[in-house]
Amino acid sequence: MQQQALAPVERFFQLALLGLVASGYLAIAGSGYVDAPTVVLAGIGLVWRAAIISGARRLEVPERVVTIATLAYMVFAPVDYFFLAKTWITATVHVVFFVASVKTLTARTSRDYLFVSAVAFIELLAAALFSSSGTFFVCLAAYLLCGVAARAASEVYRSGNGEAIVAPLSRGRAPLRIAVISGLMTFGILILTAGLFFILPRTANAALHLLASNRYHLTGFSNDVMLGEVGELKSDSRPVLHVKALSLNGFGTPPPLPLNLKWRGLALERFDGHRWSTDPASFRPVLEKESDLIKVADEWQRRRRGPRVLYRVEIQNVDADALFAAGIPEYLNIGRARISRASSGAFRFGFVPTDTLRYEVYSFIGPETNPTEPHRFRLNITEREQNLLLPPLDPRIAELARQMTRGASDDLEKTRMIEKRLRHDYAYSLDLPSVEVRDPISLFLFVRRKGYCEYFASAMTVMLRDLGIPARLVNGFQSGIANPYSGTLVIRASDAHTWVEAFFPETGWTVFDPTPGGAPPPQNMWTTLSLYLDAADTFWRDWVLSYDLGRQISLASRLESQARDFRTGGWPLNPQWLVGKAETAAAWVYNHGRALTGFAVAVGLAIFGTLQIRRWRPARLARQGRSAPSDATLFYSRMLQVMKRRGFQKPAWFTPQEFANSVPPAAGIDLDQFTAAYYALRFGGNPDAARKMVESLEKLAHG
Repeated sequence: MQQQALAPVERFFQLALLGLVASGYLAIAGSGYVDAPTVVLAGIGLVWRAAIISGARRLEVPERVVTIATLAYMVFAPVDYFFLAKTWITATVHVVFFVASVKTLTARTSRDYLFVSAVAFIELLAAALFSSSGTFFVCLAAYLLCGVAARAASEVYRSGNGEAIVAPLSRGRAPLRIAVISGLMTFGILILTAGLFFILPRTANAALHLLASNRYHLTGFSNDVMLGEVGELKSDSRPVLHVKALSLNGFGTPPPLPLNLKWRGLALERFDGHRWSTDPASFRPVLEKESDLIKVADEWQRRRRGPRVLYRVEIQNVDADALFAAGIPEYLNIGRARISRASSGAFRFGFVPTDTLRYEVYSFIGPETNPTEPHRFRLNITEREQNLLLPPLDPRIAELARQMTRGASDDLEKTRMIEKRLRHDYAYSLDLPSVEVRDPISLFLFVRRKGYCEYFASAMTVMLRDLGIPARLVNGFQSGIANPYSGTLVIRASDAHTWVEAFFPETGWTVFDPTPGGAPPPQNMWTTLSLYLDAADTFWRDWVLSYDLGRQISLASRLESQARDFRTGGWPLNPQWLVGKAETAAAWVYNHGRALTGFAVAVGLAIFGTLQIRRWRPARLARQGRSAPSDATLFYSRMLQVMKRRGFQKPAWFTPQEFANSVPPAAGIDLDQFTAAYYALRFGGNPDAARKMVESLEKLAHG
């Protein structure tokens, strides 16, 4: 009898232990650092163990199979280190995943369970090293919850195996009670540690990054552009840039960034027929500084009249050392990093970021209003020759350029005519041949007549150069999507783009985009969910990974300033403050209205469903003879509610039998049978008595 009662607790303990391993597994899998085969195989092991715990004994792994697999991995491990992983830390992660899978599948003793707990802790530590995503906090909370639940369940299980049993153990309720208590304890731990979270700045992040990069990089985006590579990124929705507008004086709400900006990377002048590249020798270190800023614009540029914006850029997952900026940068704040600048106006760091890289830019985004002085742009002989150089190409391309520009009066009109013809006569498509062709530009212009953005930009640049107009190709990103939940502009890999810059003496380098515009992606539930997840990641990077002493001081100063305003009575008595807060609250409700409504509906349905289950489940278990002694109190409470509606209320000092005797016979209510069944179930553990209580309760309710 006791062993049957303890079976659910033992199963709950094993499920909680499996949750520990699954939390560490999901945390490190969500970092993107582990390869897909390892993630899939480890996931299969977890699902397999869950099936075993649920009672599928046929799926248990024989010890002989485990031994053979272990010996085989001992042979495979050196091969993995030298030829596949090629780094000791990746190979070590593979070993940890293998050990976790094997021990999770074969754990049977207390020593095995302890070993599995240790492996789960190692997985979580590895995730802390690799992950910079906000999902790590969710996995950390899940790990803490499962750890508390596993500890509590193990204590209940061990005490139940002892000789002394104080009270009968409820078979159905024990796991639920342990789960509820574990959840409350976990919530309390998180609340108690929240203060320490903001008091203690983290300084170990830089030290951890000396061991390994914690992010993956986009393989299709680099400092060079091979025709067809940028188009491969169009199906990749990973964020690569997060841009946030800043106020110039540090106060107030900054104006939102336009959504149609082009985020310029490198200007590429060299073309060999298949690949565009830039000359590394054209970059020179930028040394001029004003306080913490680097001035990167001449005096004439800074005197131009037109709109300017200040914004912060975060770079992630880009396998390039380019500095991406919108408009014409005038000042840069890049911290301790050093940059170099080319004559084309492009900037590069000289290293590929292995982690999130932040910098601030103050840019002129135009258009210019009321020029302060006349100005003519010039190219020296070397720059002009470099931007007119062409490889051997199909002679039909030159003829097509002359045909498209027939009747144009000047170079600017010729450029606009080519741009218009390419946008009108050719189609944008991601479907291109997988094999490399000898002349991709000729194939695009005369055969397929459709292609990626780099085909359009390359074709236009080539035709402009053939007409004697200096032109170059620019790679970067375009547009992006505004995230109202984090206040950032999210630029994804699918926003990768290439366009054209042509030179004219009157206007200098001017932007042209011959790629046809496509329809914006539809906004649906998944888009909203992705924005919420991205906002969580942004919060995690800002307030966890980058929370240092400077951010701590800034937060403390802000809180102190607000507290001082509140003490002086500025808030309640300032109408502008009230109006501003009301507008902020209204905007927040508007942006989060659908999410709040969905959450409220989900909570309401959950509460309603829980109440319904609590009403009919005990009675159903009673009819099946599966009630626990604690159910007697629930049925008795329901009986008291029925009796209260019929005019009889039990005094607090009455025993159940005294209350049954106090009901007059004239009322036609017989509580003796119900009370006897209550005593038999509550103190005798007789499951048949529960059935009698339910039957008597139904008679009372309908009597």
